[in-house]
Amino acid sequence: MNEIRPLGDSQPAEAAEVNQQPHNIEAEQALLGALLVNNDVFDKITSIVKDIHFFDPVHARIFETISTRIQKNALASPVTIKAFFEDDEGLAELGGPSYLARLAGASVSVFAARDYAQMIYDMAIRRDLMAIGDEISDKASLVEVSSDPAEQIVEAEQRLYALSEQGQVDSGFQSFLKAVTGAVNITNQAYQRDGGLAGVSTGLTDMDGTLGGLHPSDLLILAGRPSMGKTSLATNIAFNIAKAYKKGLKADGTEGAVEGGVVGFYSLEMSAEQLASRILSEAAEINSHAIRSGDMTEEEFRRFVEAAKQLETCPLFIDDTPALPISQLAARARRLKRTHGLDVLIIDYLQLVRPATAKDSRVNEVSEITQGMKAIAKELEIPVIALSQLSRAVESRDDKRPQLSDLRESGSIEQDADVVMFVYREEYYHERLKPGEDSPDFMEWQEKMGRLHGKAEVVIGKQRHGPIGTVELSFEGQFTRFGNLVKDWQANAGDRDF
Repeated sequence: MNEIRPLGDSQPAEAAEVNQQPHNIEAEQALLGALLVNNDVFDKITSIVKDIHFFDPVHARIFETISTRIQKNALASPVTIKAFFEDDEGLAELGGPSYLARLAGASVSVFAARDYAQMIYDMAIRRDLMAIGDEISDKASLVEVSSDPAEQIVEAEQRLYALSEQGQVDSGFQSFLKAVTGAVNITNQAYQRDGGLAGVSTGLTDMDGTLGGLHPSDLLILAGRPSMGKTSLATNIAFNIAKAYKKGLKADGTEGAVEGGVVGFYSLEMSAEQLASRILSEAAEINSHAIRSGDMTEEEFRRFVEAAKQLETCPLFIDDTPALPISQLAARARRLKRTHGLDVLIIDYLQLVRPATAKDSRVNEVSEITQGMKAIAKELEIPVIALSQLSRAVESRDDKRPQLSDLRESGSIEQDADVVMFVYREEYYHERLKPGEDSPDFMEWQEKMGRLHGKAEVVIGKQRHGPIGTVELSFEGQFTRFGNLVKDWQANAGDRDF
């Protein structure tokens, strides 16, 4: 049997520094040989090691080709993958296609494949840790005005988080095949799931129908004028998701939320206690003012305590630190995902977040904040819902229904967001037009007030991957609760299963 010579023996002197990095060429050769001899080994090691973890670039390319063949249910052997390496200069230096045959011939045992894979992965992590350490050291040694140590800590934490979560520091380019595979998997999950949602359910049926749920990596802006109910809708969604949380084995084989999810809520305007009172008001169906003042009957107080006990186990985490810079907001979200998990992040509200560094204009500051929020969504692979104020231009129009141009302070909010939604309650404005009871217009006002009472709209002004339009919801002001609106045909049919 031909022996395989370690690749390091043929490396030139200038590669000495590279070869000092942790690696195990023999483990890579043994794993590739085991795969070429028995393709069933792939199922045992695919969750451990990827092509990026191989030290030798030729081995990485061989592994990627083997993986692609096996995933297509095609045979991967020295003969079948030979054609893909006819012009590979790296393989030519190792002896050409005959090197593939020597890999298979030198395979000792397929039973040790998982051990080989784990060793390759561990070596890759060590190399990445060394690279991060060198970079931290280099940046820390540069004493410059623009070099802020606090920012360096956040950046280092971000890179270490990526390494611990994905097993790599920088993803770089990926093949179209990998992107297509990911898209197919997401669609398959939507197809298999009851209701056909690809994302996390908001608990609001009509909104889910329009949005398809809350999708990972999406930035959703929820905007509105004061008193429209932005925070109420956000807390309702947060409560619905946390209440529905069920942990289990996901489609990709990892453990996580199979229903609902863990919710992180940045409350930059209200205290955690005020936010909790709102959620308890909804859950216990007690007027929020009565909760704040303590003016409750004995039965209401009993209901309040019972709701509080049920909510103790809800995975809803609130951070009410005021004026958080976007870099700290991202660091805390990473830490929450690492320690407790994180499936949805809500920020109330965008204009109260500070930029990492002071800018020359407010437009540039808001642009940095929205870009930072989109980066959090992509990095943590979660939907991020950011609440936003609207400009006063709405109030000067006859039609108070908001539109994209009303977004306050920066066009980057509209540009960076995947979805822009507006909360609108016509009842709020119509109530302020109340004429005197002896006025001839009073009956008309009262009739319209009856039609508008308890109704709200969520106007979808932008959706990158779906339709725009209006979603009608019910709104109970005393409980600050949005819900599914019973349609006329449902009411007539006696169908109140919502």
